[in-house]
Amino acid sequence: MKLKLDYVDKYYDNIKVLDQLKLSVENIKVLALIGPSGSGKSTLLRLIAGLETFESGNIELNNQAIDKVNLADYRKHIGFVFQDHNLFNHLSVIDNICLVMEKVHHRKHSEAKKEVEALLTKFGLIDHKNKHPHQISGGQSQRVSIVRALAIQPEVILLDEPTSSLDPVLTFEVLKSIETLVEDKKDVILVTHEIGFAKEVADYIVYMEEGKIIEHGHADILARPQTEKLRVFLDKVLTFH
Repeated sequence: MKLKLDYVDKYYDNIKVLDQLKLSVENIKVLALIGPSGSGKSTLLRLIAGLETFESGNIELNNQAIDKVNLADYRKHIGFVFQDHNLFNHLSVIDNICLVMEKVHHRKHSEAKKEVEALLTKFGLIDHKNKHPHQISGGQSQRVSIVRALAIQPEVILLDEPTSSLDPVLTFEVLKSIETLVEDKKDVILVTHEIGFAKEVADYIVYMEEGKIIEHGHADILARPQTEKLRVFLDKVLTFH
């Protein structure tokens, strides 16, 4: 994965929420965006996904300048996992996943169903394939969202705080699913508050605060932070083991 940010600015109602972001990394498999709430992590992730526009600067993912691509086509190659999973309550688990493959990627239902069942088996969800979202736990719903993102065979999978509303047991289930993505050598950009987990799975860390990139580098910056702001942040957060 290659990601380049060139002085990216983003405003909401004339309030600057991302301020002159600059970054250039390549040959990265898992990039973790960390920082306190409100630091701009999720906003940056949505810009990278092409879900929102930015006012100035440039973003390139795998040599594609996002402001110059056909966004509808670009999004077909991005798997996005939202904080609240965004499943359709009136559809079964398997139909939630097949729908994207059929409507957006024009796959035949029989082909899509076979592939989805294989993925649900891999992620320990096959017994829930005919259930509706309200019949499964929050952790299971989020894992279904991960499978849905993976099913389209994306170039990059983006995860926006996928454990933010889960208790510790369900958090563990979701993190294990993300580990499966990592073990399968998928390219991942992850927004997370689980700093210990980020240290284990990410090969590059970006620390943000107040809309700015404060420090970035390989995962060892979490053991040896160079800025006072990152040191203070790490002193305050809990660690995932």
